[in-house]
Amino acid sequence: MSVRELVVLGTASQVPTRHRNHNGYLLRWDGEGILFDPGEGTQRQMLRAGVAAHDLHRICVTHFHGDHSLGLAGVIQRINLDRVPHEITAHFPRSGQRFYDRLRYSTAYRETVPLTEAPVDSDGVLASTKSYVLEAHKLSHPVESYGYRLVEPDGRRMLPERLASYGISGADVGRIQREGALGDVSLDDVSEVRRGQRFAFVMDTRLCDGVYALAEGCDMLVIESTFLDGDMQLAVDHGHLTAGQAGAVARDAGVRHLVLTHFSQRYSEPDEFERQARAAGFEGELTVAHDLLRVPVPKRR
Repeated sequence: MSVRELVVLGTASQVPTRHRNHNGYLLRWDGEGILFDPGEGTQRQMLRAGVAAHDLHRICVTHFHGDHSLGLAGVIQRINLDRVPHEITAHFPRSGQRFYDRLRYSTAYRETVPLTEAPVDSDGVLASTKSYVLEAHKLSHPVESYGYRLVEPDGRRMLPERLASYGISGADVGRIQREGALGDVSLDDVSEVRRGQRFAFVMDTRLCDGVYALAEGCDMLVIESTFLDGDMQLAVDHGHLTAGQAGAVARDAGVRHLVLTHFSQRYSEPDEFERQARAAGFEGELTVAHDLLRVPVPKRR
């Protein structure tokens, strides 16, 4: 049975707090694990969340500020210590190659696992698998930053009542799926498009075209909401979003489940983030993330 869920490892921006670790997010997507923005302490948070190095298949770094990348050194060394047997690919802004290299080789260790590097330098498709297409879109932050988006290919949903009306049953159902037709009956006559799931990860950024491109039609949007709306100018100055802006993006993009995260240490009341996102008009599922939370990706429509 496939599992699609977000495991939240850390939710703090800039500095950790007593209750929030630096950033870290694992997306379980069927048999793969995609680790986003491993900040300092991610390796320990993985242990607490029951996430092993063997669960990782991709690492996606949005940008090279410390709260999003300082944990990369420990995660990479753990991958090598545990001798992960499968390929792991690392995506990160190409402009930050020197930071990636420093983190990867920051201390001495025995390198046993070859990591595949796939730097990002423009919008577009990064990888295609049977389960998803991974895309990147540029964001607006003081250092170069990219958000990531997974799109599952559309499939087909068979319609039992239409199959019955054409007298199709048993092995013939599989045959029409494989061949696209059975006599005068086409696959379109007895099925409909099943829209693939979509997931987006949007970290440090001002409002920009990339934010909307990533969020469009998502089943789950994980998005930073560093500031509350009363601190809008701080958000603009430092290249961040407010809770109200995140809610408005989700509203306009038709998001089904909004996950707010990356909170400034200046705030102690998380409920206000939800109130402001709701006030912006978002009516779907909404989660204010906390460390070690597991959030299922919504079931297909």
